[in-house]
Amino acid sequence: MIQQYVQKAMETAHYEVLEDDEGFYGDIPGATGVWATASTLESCRMELLEVLEEWILVGIAMNHNLPEFEGVMLKVKSVA
Repeated sequence: MIQQYVQKAMETAHYEVLEDDEGFYGDIPGATGVWATASTLESCRMELLEVLEEWILVGIAMNHNLPEFEGVMLKVKSVA
């Protein structure tokens, strides 16, 4: 289920070429704070994936409601 969630989130990613050929910027709309920059598009994508995975783990650990991506949700169960 987590793999499908990550895949759908990455499918919504938005990338931009930075000014003066400084590389690439990518973010995932709806995932506040999930963004990355890198010198190549592939490096940016890989960095964005790593940031997304960490963001999900923190969200689960803190019992946050994570957003839905293209109909896929992660249901976080309270440990308390």
